[in-house]
Amino acid sequence: MAPVPPGIRLLVSFDRNQWYKALTFILTFLLYTSFHLSRKPISIVKSELHKNCSPVSELSTVSSSSQQASLPSLHTDMDCSWKPFDKRNYKQLLGAMDYSFLCAYAVGMYLSGIIGERLPIRLYLTVGMLTSGLFTCLFGLGYIYNIHSLGFYISVQVANGLVQTTGWPSVVTCIGNWFGKGRLGLIMGVWNSHTSVGNILGSLIAGYWVSSNWGMSFIIPGIIIAAMGIVCFLFLIEHPNDLQNISPCNNLPTQSWNQINGHTELYLQYKDKKTQVHYYNMDSVENRKSCDTELLLPRDKVCVAVQPVVVVKSESAPSAISFMGALQIPGVIEFSLCLLFAKLVSYTFLFWLPLYITKAAHLDAKRAGDLSTLFDVGGIVGGILAGVISDRKGKRATTCAVMLLLAAPTLYGFSMISEFGLGPTIIMLLVCGGLVNGPYALITTAVSADLGTHKSLKGNARALSTVTAIIDGTGSVGAALGPLLAGLLSAGGWDQVFYMLMAADFCALLLLLRLVKKELDSTKSHPISTVELKEH
Repeated sequence: MAPVPPGIRLLVSFDRNQWYKALTFILTFLLYTSFHLSRKPISIVKSELHKNCSPVSELSTVSSSSQQASLPSLHTDMDCSWKPFDKRNYKQLLGAMDYSFLCAYAVGMYLSGIIGERLPIRLYLTVGMLTSGLFTCLFGLGYIYNIHSLGFYISVQVANGLVQTTGWPSVVTCIGNWFGKGRLGLIMGVWNSHTSVGNILGSLIAGYWVSSNWGMSFIIPGIIIAAMGIVCFLFLIEHPNDLQNISPCNNLPTQSWNQINGHTELYLQYKDKKTQVHYYNMDSVENRKSCDTELLLPRDKVCVAVQPVVVVKSESAPSAISFMGALQIPGVIEFSLCLLFAKLVSYTFLFWLPLYITKAAHLDAKRAGDLSTLFDVGGIVGGILAGVISDRKGKRATTCAVMLLLAAPTLYGFSMISEFGLGPTIIMLLVCGGLVNGPYALITTAVSADLGTHKSLKGNARALSTVTAIIDGTGSVGAALGPLLAGLLSAGGWDQVFYMLMAADFCALLLLLRLVKKELDSTKSHPISTVELKEH
């Protein structure tokens, strides 16, 4: 016989539960990648909605002077930018679009976690992704149907912000259900890279279409997230316990009777959701393991009478936690407020970085969008690094605090170095991405999972969705404020925007000082034990 290939050996070494874990990990990764992929185009398209009109107007003047006065010019100043973003206050208008989306997202997030605990996550997430795809496509259709109403674009942004809140609490809850307690920092660090991967893919897709047909920069991501919603409906398994309903033996009859010498043979009748029926062979030395397809009495032995023994298990489902109950979990308030300022910085980069690069480095929209993806590449490394360090040291708050402390001077350096050429800009983008997105990624994933399964909850895992929604919802308030403030402050110069970002980093650091002190004190008194936030 030929030896079994090593790849097959590897595949069969995993049991069924591990395969389902891998499926959930990959599927939720792809699902939330599509969420961020659909959010990114607005930042790429901004530079196309309002362009530098001076070259076009000069071309228009030259061409019109060479023609008859009665013939209209092919280009005008108003043709250069997309109405209504052709006005002098275009930065405020673009900021209003960001603010409308993020404000709706922040308000909806508080409700989303509470609703998500009371509905099937698979269906809840599917509806959210399908409707998000619809509204993302609607924004792009504004270009195709020549819509110039600011109210239309803001209304679409508000609706999209609300339905996108279905994503984060749902996927975090699924990951928490499957991977449970333990060294979540590394797992969540790798998994949370979907944020940066989605931003990168969104930038590349939007950048491909932005100069020729910016409507497609929204329509293609909208189709992608809607398609992933269908995949979610078909394949997402919310909890390992749900696999009990898809046992292969459910397709077989619960009882099969065969007459042999006047006796009957009985197959196992097994598992209802709340009632489990087990049959035991009374003459057997040991009770056989309950297996759906196993005969309690083999065919090659004389059959004896069997007595059915019914065991009823009544399991009361844990009740969902209230909003105020979730706030009383130690650490929820501090980490929520810290995330407010950390997400303010991250989302300001998300929505305004391509436009800043366009103005500072004098690049076109496509090249600026491509260059901005380096910030997200740094974010992938930073998120994984934060998870690994926090796992090894057992100090979530301290890890975040150190990265926030380093991020503030790095932001100042980026504002200075970005004027000295492409090489230094690339390096600073990578470093800033790691230090800015590291704490943000750690708080929204591993910290949320830790707090959602805190020992004070006494094993009630249904709190995870609400805790996640509170933390991310509070962070989304900062995400809404950051781009709005950037739009207002950038009118007075980009330096003011960077000062605002540095101040936000320091505020996030101050909010963690109590938890950092608690972790350090815990290490001195109990050097081997983990910090309280990691005890479940």
